[in-house]
Amino acid sequence: MNAYCDRCGEPLEGGSHDACVASRELEPPRYCAQCRRRMKVQVLPSGWTASCVEHGVLTR
Repeated sequence: MNAYCDRCGEPLEGGSHDACVASRELEPPRYCAQCRRRMKVQVLPSGWTASCVEHGVLTR
């Protein structure tokens, strides 16, 4: 099973994602880490919700 970066959507293996990790401290995920699909993201004052059609909803 491949794992993908939830910010850029690229495979985690074989590349540096230091900039992605730093950005994720302030931003919600944009891609599903399991299937690489672009997620529907809603940002609220109290947090965010990201939804993948295949794997469901993440919240913070």
